[in-house]
Amino acid sequence: QVQLVESGGGLVQAGDSLRLSCAASGLSFSLYAMGWFRQGPGTEREFVSAIHWSGRTNYADSAKGRFTISRDNTKNTVYLQMNSLKPEDTAVYYCAAGAQVVPTTRSYNYWGQGTQVTVSS
Repeated sequence: QVQLVESGGGLVQAGDSLRLSCAASGLSFSLYAMGWFRQGPGTEREFVSAIHWSGRTNYADSAKGRFTISRDNTKNTVYLQMNSLKPEDTAVYYCAAGAQVVPTTRSYNYWGQGTQVTVSS
């Protein structure tokens, strides 16, 4: 049974930083691409970033220069370091596992339950 468990969300002020973690189990973690998506109130789930098992990364334009994705295959964990947070970053952030570092939700096979990030102005 595959499980992806996100943590690290919270309430912060604009300009602050947060680091999200996603711990995976039940899959060969080192063989999967891992992605982060987010969904704000009344919006569709959107791509944030992804990292291939080889270390190759992909970022949404909104994340470039502020967010950094990384993974630790020894801990079966993927991270999202978020700096210079803005109120528009407020969303539920989801971790996902798939085959490629692509920005489409349908390309990911497994999903976590999400962690709330709220950025106040």
